[in-house]
Amino acid sequence: MPGHRSFIPPLTHAMAEAPEAALRSAYWPDAHDNHGAYCGSAEGFFEVAFGLFKTGPRLIHQITNVLIEFIDPAEAVVESYFTALQRGPDNDGEARQVLLCGRYCDLFQKREGAWRIAERTVVYDWIEEQTPPAVPEAERFGLRQPIGAAHPNDPVYALKKRRSSSSR
Repeated sequence: MPGHRSFIPPLTHAMAEAPEAALRSAYWPDAHDNHGAYCGSAEGFFEVAFGLFKTGPRLIHQITNVLIEFIDPAEAVVESYFTALQRGPDNDGEARQVLLCGRYCDLFQKREGAWRIAERTVVYDWIEEQTPPAVPEAERFGLRQPIGAAHPNDPVYALKKRRSSSSR
């Protein structure tokens, strides 16, 4: 799957930082997504995901151990392990934190020269509900600054902006 190495990192950032265009570009328009609590069109998943991104100050998402097996020249089964930490209010407005570990079981298809997800099933291997620390992040992190943030407030975006300004 030439180009897959350049595809997976932007998808990871899409999930962590919520730029809508990046997440949409990972899926074919007719893709199907089964995230457990949500099962349906990719478009429906985007609505759920974008709502989640707005609920809390801390979303961490990492993808590791990617295994790619080609079915034919235009299809591949891709298994990727993930770890996700989600913090935000529960239905009662109380702070909650959930650690999730699992696998994305994807069918990628190559159409018009591009590889994207045609079908995704999320397999959950671990879930742990946690009580978020009561101490504010700035205090907990102490001298370990800056603290990561969602798009566009993460320090990497200031670096990218500075880099694009200097290349003009």
